[in-house]
Amino acid sequence: MTLSIPPMSLPPTGVAQAAALPADDAKLHKAAEDFAAVALSEMLNPMFDTVDTAGGLFGGGTAESTFKPMMIAEIAKQIARAGGLGLAEPIYQQMLRMQEGRR
Repeated sequence: MTLSIPPMSLPPTGVAQAAALPADDAKLHKAAEDFAAVALSEMLNPMFDTVDTAGGLFGGGTAESTFKPMMIAEIAKQIARAGGLGLAEPIYQQMLRMQEGRR
């Protein structure tokens, strides 16, 4: 006699979750993830402001001040895509509730 245990089904997260959703829901999930990335970017900005790069070989200058915000935004997007602080899912659920209220 063999036991048959059904595989555990966990909800997909991040990019995989968005791919498993219908097109409209995937767009909504992407918007929630983008919003979470913006929030993470705002949280990361002060952290990068504390780094003294003026004394380094490649630090300081106009190029750094130009590209640093873009680098921080990309880091925040990667963190959000990987699950981040768990902001995207509650935002997505709230957006779904708001859309259901309009229908």
